[in-house]
Amino acid sequence: MNVNVFHNLSYGVYIVSTLDGERPTGCVANSIMQITASPATLAVSINHDNYTNSCMKRNGTFAVSILSEESDPGLIGTFGFQSGKNTDKFAAVDHVMKDGLPVVSDACGYLTCRIIDTMETSTHTVFLAEIMDGDLLLNVPAMTYSYYHKVVKGKSPKNAPTYIPEEQETAAKVSYVCSVCGYVYDGEVPFEELPDSYVCPICKQPKSKFIKKD
Repeated sequence: MNVNVFHNLSYGVYIVSTLDGERPTGCVANSIMQITASPATLAVSINHDNYTNSCMKRNGTFAVSILSEESDPGLIGTFGFQSGKNTDKFAAVDHVMKDGLPVVSDACGYLTCRIIDTMETSTHTVFLAEIMDGDLLLNVPAMTYSYYHKVVKGKSPKNAPTYIPEEQETAAKVSYVCSVCGYVYDGEVPFEELPDSYVCPICKQPKSKFIKKD
């Protein structure tokens, strides 16, 4: 099976956020879908290994920040490639509180949700939630999973439902790849000529974290 066909399914790129006590926390998700219109409900899939999963269960509510094509890709590095258990992800991220929940300001819309049911799979929890409120923030197109891979050149975190190990992908070979998040550098300036101050646009790791792929 060609696993790249999954990139053609209709996914978005979202920050799912909740509270760890009084501290905001969250993670990247791409598997969110509306279930019903009245009452408005949605389902979101979160890996058991994501610290956000247990926080959502304890708090009973969560917010969804819908990233746009113009959102800073560094948000995906912040929320997708480090754990909220050890890091205050919102410390340096501009956000507002909606219904007592953190919402990323650099998003095109948001939803606040109350959990009404869960379904456990071997690796993920599927949360069913009633939507409490939502609104548009920016008049720009939402970032799709396909856009993230093809234009931003990012990779899915290993805990994502849509994660595909690199060896299974059939894309063309590349020259330099971030060893932390999988970002592929394909800029016009040769990688060797980039300044030492260059950092990965996704996870903000230094140039030294890139490895050459023959």
